[in-house]
Amino acid sequence: MKRVILIVLDSVGIGALPDAEEFGDKNSNTIGNIYNEIENFELINLEKMGLGNIEGVKFVKPSENPIFSYGKMNEISVGKDTTTGHWEIAGLILNKPFPVYKNGFPKNIIKCFTDEIKRDILGNYAASGTEIINKLGNEHVSSGKPIVYTSADSVFQIAAHEDVIPVKKLYDMCKIAREILKGDNAVGRVIARPFTGSKGNFIRTKNRKDFSLEPFSDTVLDILYKNGLEVNTIGKIGDIFAHRSISNQIKTKNNLDGINKIIESIKKDFNGILFANLIDFDMLYGHRNDVKGYGNALKEFDSHIMDIKNNLKDDDLLIITADHGCDPTIKGTDHTREYVPLFVYSKIHKNNYNLGIRNTFSDIAKTICDYFELSNNFPGESFIKNIDI
Repeated sequence: MKRVILIVLDSVGIGALPDAEEFGDKNSNTIGNIYNEIENFELINLEKMGLGNIEGVKFVKPSENPIFSYGKMNEISVGKDTTTGHWEIAGLILNKPFPVYKNGFPKNIIKCFTDEIKRDILGNYAASGTEIINKLGNEHVSSGKPIVYTSADSVFQIAAHEDVIPVKKLYDMCKIAREILKGDNAVGRVIARPFTGSKGNFIRTKNRKDFSLEPFSDTVLDILYKNGLEVNTIGKIGDIFAHRSISNQIKTKNNLDGINKIIESIKKDFNGILFANLIDFDMLYGHRNDVKGYGNALKEFDSHIMDIKNNLKDDDLLIITADHGCDPTIKGTDHTREYVPLFVYSKIHKNNYNLGIRNTFSDIAKTICDYFELSNNFPGESFIKNIDI
């Protein structure tokens, strides 16, 4: 029985990429700037794992004997969003970024949508989800018009009060939007954003649902699944890959719930991959410029890393990384174009190897296929031979 446990710390970047200035992210460094902003900040276990040993890291001292192999990865896809990062981790490179609509969606798209749902909309501009429902929620409740909005990401979001537009109806509207948003207008995700409450106290519910584009080619998940291996996901991984080639999907309430479910899943027998995303770093703290909250979330994960490590079986390969940055210390609330950290551990492999700077996130897909001895055509280079004993 072989297993890979792949954990993505959503938005935990580790320094600006060489082309970051083109994205307006010249001084971004999500982990580093948090260290610099919060007095006496430390991540005890990540530092033991080799955080300070990663090339270019100057905000923390290197460990004399790292207990994980360590490095960082360059993103070669054009973009810095969730879908782009996860797809590259899974072996797919995007040469063209997903479209974004910071000034709202074109009239022809909105007309197609309103014609199909047979009602007008409110909004159609870039905004924070909590901000826009507070601003337009009361009008939505009285008119029945759904709230459409976007962000700096490639998303078409539809917010509706659950008592005004039932959740199932909202999901149907999202499916309609997903059908419209194709070709040049193929946004990465259409997202249902249901909420409840009354004026001045509107609250988003846990019935959010993402309707993602299907990957344009086979990912590492497809290869594993087609070869009879289990593909188990935790968090929003299923949404990101359009629920394709997935054996079991486990939803989470927050990072701590996700961490607990990772540990619970590791304790069970399976043959294949456990692929998890911890989203709070990005959703609750990065996009809201909450430096202290982000730091506390990092500390929370750091305090549970050894619980994850200590529950691994002999043939397990643990990989911890991220999909992009979202530096809460810099101006703006967008993702940031950064390197992402790479930590690797296995009881039967070297655990203090310097993996250097990997040329692409896709090195993970190559490594996973190598680990399971499966042929593939993914770009990049496997690091499994580097850590073989």
